Amino acid sequence: MFVKKQEGNTQLTQDLIILIVSLVVIVIAAEIFTNAIESLGAKLKFSEGVTGSIFAAVGTALPETMVPLVAIFAGNSEEISHEVGVGAILGAPFMLATLAMFLVGGAAWIFRHRRKKVMIHPEHSGLKRDLEFFLFVFSLAFFIAFTPSTWRLLRVGVAIILVLSYFYYVLETVKASKALVKDGHATEESKNLYLSAIFKDHMFFVVVQLLIGLGLIIAGAKGFVLGVEHLAEILHVPVIALALLIVPIATELPEKLNSITWIRHGKDTMAVGNITGAMVFQGSLLPAIGIFLTPWTTNLTVTASSIITLLAGSWLYLLVAKKIKITPPLLILNGILYILFVIIVLASL
Repeated sequence: MFVKKQEGNTQLTQDLIILIVSLVVIVIAAEIFTNAIESLGAKLKFSEGVTGSIFAAVGTALPETMVPLVAIFAGNSEEISHEVGVGAILGAPFMLATLAMFLVGGAAWIFRHRRKKVMIHPEHSGLKRDLEFFLFVFSLAFFIAFTPSTWRLLRVGVAIILVLSYFYYVLETVKASKALVKDGHATEESKNLYLSAIFKDHMFFVVVQLLIGLGLIIAGAKGFVLGVEHLAEILHVPVIALALLIVPIATELPEKLNSITWIRHGKDTMAVGNITGAMVFQGSLLPAIGIFLTPWTTNLTVTASSIITLLAGSWLYLLVAKKIKITPPLLILNGILYILFVIIVLASL
């Protein structure tokens, strides 16, 4: 009995070490990645909106994007596809619209003295465009899950619309970039490229550092999820709670930490765009793949998370549409919506 308890304590210690080391790796990787993304945007003379909403958003969305895709392609049965379909994909933007936006508000408050301001000032037109596209594609992807699976032609049509919508969004964001650069929204480097301390400040080394940062993010996220899974087994946490509440936080860490880094440096457009751009990416291309490859049906928990996601997105859009100055207290609602979902999940266990 004593030996088993000692082994359990040793395993718990090891898992905690894995969690801490993985978190440190992700924090360092986020700093390396944001530094490289800023250099890339500056060299290509893109606006902060393009750099945050497209480059950073897609780059840091890749780790959690690969989870449902690998599960779908590796699945050998329809049951596996059911499990990783609508739940895994529609759940991805949930953390970003609720917890991530709440943390951005919290970071703006914590770093208010360094920033010399409390309000969050993302570029207005870009944020409005992100939220409009997100609310459109996410609503479409969510509501099509309630249609009969026999309506295959309609579902395929919706999937094509989702794909085309994302590419149209990218074109519109890039198109707006030139005018925004002239208006003073060009991407600027907070610091010189880290690799330039060893090598020349060349585009090749920008890409190299970008890949290093992304690789470390993926490695750190995998280690963090692995540690959480082992910890959940030791603490006897229900699998559904792990899947819906714990693992998503780990996989969404890159966006959150990148955004907090940019908020700390006063780069609000890239901080917010990193989140809203990932929301558009994960609300369009991933559901399109899910509709093509899975039965794409929903359940009570997924429905609750999707409705809460739409409420959080609509609240943000209301602030932007009414041109209300975004302050940390206004983003508390996003945190409350996250807590509401936690209560729903725990109540359903």
